[in-house]
Amino acid sequence: MAVLPPSLVIVGRPNVGKSTLFNRLTGTRRSIVTNEPGITRDRIYGKAEWRGRALEVVDTGGIVPDDKALIPQEILRQAHVAIKKAALLVLVVDSQAGLTPLDEELARLLRTTGKPFVIAVNKVDAMSQESSAAVFHRIGVPIFPIAAEHGTGVDDLLDAALAQVSVVASVEEEKQPEVIEVAIIGRPNVGKSTLLNRLVGEERSIVSPIPGTTMDNVDTEITREGRDYRFVDTAGIRRKGKTTLVAEKLSVVMARRGLERCDVALLVVDGEQGVTQGDAQIASYAEESGRSVVIVINKWDLAVVAARDAASRDAATAKGKSKRAPGERHKPENFDSGRLMVDYEKMIRAKLKFLSYAPIVFLSAKSGERAERLYPLINQCWEARRRRIATPALNNWLKEEVDLQRGTTPKARPVRIYYITQAKIAPPTFLIFTNQKAPLHFSYQRFLENELRAKYDFLGTPVRFIQRLRKRDTRSSGGDADRD
Repeated sequence: MAVLPPSLVIVGRPNVGKSTLFNRLTGTRRSIVTNEPGITRDRIYGKAEWRGRALEVVDTGGIVPDDKALIPQEILRQAHVAIKKAALLVLVVDSQAGLTPLDEELARLLRTTGKPFVIAVNKVDAMSQESSAAVFHRIGVPIFPIAAEHGTGVDDLLDAALAQVSVVASVEEEKQPEVIEVAIIGRPNVGKSTLLNRLVGEERSIVSPIPGTTMDNVDTEITREGRDYRFVDTAGIRRKGKTTLVAEKLSVVMARRGLERCDVALLVVDGEQGVTQGDAQIASYAEESGRSVVIVINKWDLAVVAARDAASRDAATAKGKSKRAPGERHKPENFDSGRLMVDYEKMIRAKLKFLSYAPIVFLSAKSGERAERLYPLINQCWEARRRRIATPALNNWLKEEVDLQRGTTPKARPVRIYYITQAKIAPPTFLIFTNQKAPLHFSYQRFLENELRAKYDFLGTPVRFIQRLRKRDTRSSGGDADRD
């Protein structure tokens, strides 16, 4: 019998960052985050994984115990339902606001439940601000300074959460029948629906030359060579300033939600137009959300024809052959479609540097040319994002194969990495213990990432690092215990 994952319930007064923490823990953007208090009202459930262990995470609405209005009372009732099933409660407070009477009242309320709870002091964006969290020690439970928006300190909080829970389901125990979720994303009218129809072998999505034909996400499930896939044809995502109709704005929101729940994103680009600013913006959505990505250059047959025609015109002009029969084309002597593909790929890499790990496929969704290359790449990306590397293997690799001094860093203090362990998958996330008192420079993280990819591949999949900083003071941080 499978062990159900324990429930970690996030509570707190309005607008302290509960939804931001929920999104950070679950790796999604299911909870709406705004500056307006009271947006979250119902319980929102999600799943998190940390160090091979599974957790259920519950976001609740901002609690105001004495407010007799209907909505605050319903929020409180919903929170009580979640608290009854909780294995651990996380009370989120705002470091910038300090300890408020409502925070103290909520702490008293949580004590009456008999459930273990800790305090996440949010909006501590730098180590120099940690002193502002000290006032919350008055409540008498463990406190963890965090910045939910950036992820700082969240690893300590998760370690504490697992330590508080006696029975925790492993990720293996949580395994369900595996379905590879694939989102097809891109600007309007780049051929997303045509590609879906080609991949599933039927007219599943409406295809039209009119941009914006697809307004909602279209899910299609198929089985191919013993593997199950769920494809999501999303609406074309326009830049914010280009969306005017309410329905169009909603379709963009739905498209981004479709992206959030997928494993692999097929970023479709119009080969005739090349990579635009809109394509780069959509690519950044996929990268930020931690999805694996395959870059699909669609309409490649048309792009080759256009390039050959341009080369023909150039050849005719160079040879002075302006007097030719109507419709006659001069074939360029040295036109090489293979070379064109190489040059095109260089252009893509230059414009999408942050997706350097994403494979590129040149195809025609309409004719089916090279479309068969997508399924193997989807499988490889899915396997890479779920790859788990044993801690001994990682540390042997770090000790024996990585020259840490080759990494460039503007800091005078040489970087030493004492220990590395994989904290979670999808995307692969690694916890590193260093001798640094500040986050590693992005160039050094890129060096580590390149070394890791050279050893373990991770095709098409982003790699994340969480750094366990050396504490500035002398008190023990429990780092050695964390390594077990």
